[in-house]
Amino acid sequence: MAKRDYYEILGVSRNASQDELKKAYRKLAMKYHPDRNQDDKKAEEHFKEAKEAYELLADSSKRATYDQFGHAGVEGAGGFGGGAGGFNFNDVFSDIGDLFGDMFGGRRGSGGRSHAQRGADLRYNLELSLGRAIHGTSVEIRIPTLADCEECNGSGARKGSSPITCTTCNGMGQVRMQQGFFTIQQACPTCHGEGKVISNPCKKCHGHGRVQHTKTLSVKIPAGVDEGDRIRLVGEGEAGTQGGGAGDLYVQVSIKEHSIFKREGNHLHCQVPIGFVTAALGGEVEVPTLDGQVNLHVPAETQSGKVLRLRGKGVKSLRNGLTGDLFCQVMVETPINLTTKQKEMLREFDVTLKTKPEHTPQSRSWFANVKKFFESSK
Repeated sequence: MAKRDYYEILGVSRNASQDELKKAYRKLAMKYHPDRNQDDKKAEEHFKEAKEAYELLADSSKRATYDQFGHAGVEGAGGFGGGAGGFNFNDVFSDIGDLFGDMFGGRRGSGGRSHAQRGADLRYNLELSLGRAIHGTSVEIRIPTLADCEECNGSGARKGSSPITCTTCNGMGQVRMQQGFFTIQQACPTCHGEGKVISNPCKKCHGHGRVQHTKTLSVKIPAGVDEGDRIRLVGEGEAGTQGGGAGDLYVQVSIKEHSIFKREGNHLHCQVPIGFVTAALGGEVEVPTLDGQVNLHVPAETQSGKVLRLRGKGVKSLRNGLTGDLFCQVMVETPINLTTKQKEMLREFDVTLKTKPEHTPQSRSWFANVKKFFESSK
């Protein structure tokens, strides 16, 4: 059975923003979540379908591939959300926080829901030269983040002690208040919804369980990355709390402007200055490529602005392995600082050009059109 369109699944347009995608996903997730639809296989399928659609479209590079090639472009790209092709209900909301906290009575302490919270995802902006982006490289980056406190192993309590059950809410993390016919449930004011309190906080982290930390990571940049591509490092984000898993680190790639080349997808573009004689008679011109110098054949009677192609001298695609081309726009350069003899030779040459109109067909045609324009406007 053919897969449904991801935008159709979420009920959004193809130019929907990230906020619109997230809102649409939350709405569907709340509707079809297994906790609200016990033993409903159809709801579970809808839930899985919405999760798969959101996790792909939330990734800008995967979304661009999907927009261009559809499902065929993203088949076999690995599981979504860091999985290995399987489906895990435990981490389904790791990217959008504790979505169902209020819906199911908020967080609960011992005997109820776990207080473990996944750490925040981090983003690192990495600027690369065009050459390093095209050929691939490894870079070391330093990331400021929150890590588990080594002194208390992330508990927040001083060594030799441990957090104790909150006596106000009896570890539930919630208290109930009666107002008329209504019962209002809210976070416990003593433990702030944690279910436990720390009476003897760790001196190093002051009871937070996490400390500021800077770590150095080696990031492998695959050949062919482009502006806006993201590299996901699973588990390299902030540490979680209460035993929750660490978040992920997203390395956002940007490419420095190159002095010669401009990149458009898998193709490269550059301008190549050539002399007047080469343009008229043809010849070979050395041009740079990312793999070294090559000869560019310039046909005789080449006009300024003409684009010549060098096949296979562009960028190898990260996604499909195809290599683009290098497009060279030749610019005929007007000679300067001429000697008296050179000027005389050019004047004599110019006289010979005027004797036969076929030598300068473009200028003849242009002047003819100018003449017709003024005659028609009288």
